[in-house]
Amino acid sequence: MNNNENKSNNPDLDRPVRVYADGIYDLFHFGHARSLEQAKKSFPNTYLLVGCCNDEITHKYKGKTVMTEAERYESLRHCKWVDEVIPDAPWVINQEFLDKHKIDFVAHDSLPYADASGAGKDVYEFVKAAGKFKETKRTEGISTSDIIMRIVKDYNQYVMRNLDRGYSRKELGVSYVKEKRLRVNMRLKKLHEKVKEHQEKVGEKIQTVAMHRDEWVENADRWVAGFLEMFEEGFHKMGTAIRDRIQERLRGQQSGDSTYLLQNCKSDEDEEYYYDEEEYYYDDDDYDDDEEYYDDDGYYDEKDEKNGKEKKAEKEKK
Repeated sequence: MNNNENKSNNPDLDRPVRVYADGIYDLFHFGHARSLEQAKKSFPNTYLLVGCCNDEITHKYKGKTVMTEAERYESLRHCKWVDEVIPDAPWVINQEFLDKHKIDFVAHDSLPYADASGAGKDVYEFVKAAGKFKETKRTEGISTSDIIMRIVKDYNQYVMRNLDRGYSRKELGVSYVKEKRLRVNMRLKKLHEKVKEHQEKVGEKIQTVAMHRDEWVENADRWVAGFLEMFEEGFHKMGTAIRDRIQERLRGQQSGDSTYLLQNCKSDEDEEYYYDEEEYYYDDDDYDDDEEYYDDDGYYDEKDEKNGKEKKAEKEKK
């Protein structure tokens, strides 16, 4: 008995190990694909069989599906880890099913799933007890129930989405009044989103201004200082140019005055001046013929000299 169990738990590695995984696989997503990848990589050489329950069994024990059984089967066939799809898979696995498909191991996550008895027994209790169970890890954050919850949560948005894409309200099961109410609400929501977006942009600009205020003030101070420096330099150059122009004009006026004086002096030189240590003479045609003489002993003129000479001549005659 034990030898048979060991033989079944340690299959011949010369052939592919047949691993079975089952599920509903509604709205097939990457969480499903990752679990099948783990099952495929359980052994170096694995042949992966995937069983999928039909609509009747699924709706009875789990609930309504979004995709039909045919759509779910086809989704599995397009997964690269799957070697064979088994339609109409049983809800509870038994030894007969394992023998029929020559299954060596059953792969699934370790969470317990209720069987069809309603007693709360785990559907994989049989294979776990037989040592043929291979545990796979679930992918957190993604599941069919999560996807359906997102759709239900934003139901009105998805209704409007399909209405905008050409579906009629009858196809969507929506009344005339509800359709109009949804359209009005969606317009109001879009308007609210635009206002919010505008407010966020204004807030970002205010924040940007606040962040760069010190930098702008520093730049403004630097620009003002640079402008004043340039203005001062230009004002200094302008003042220097004005001063040089004034000095140049003053020198021109002084040069003109000097020329005028020299010309006057030259005209005065046409009149004769005689300088002597004891006396000077001045010739002018406007003076009388009588000449005046000045010396250290006194003052006399030509008439006195003539009278003197006459008196002297008379004395000699006597």
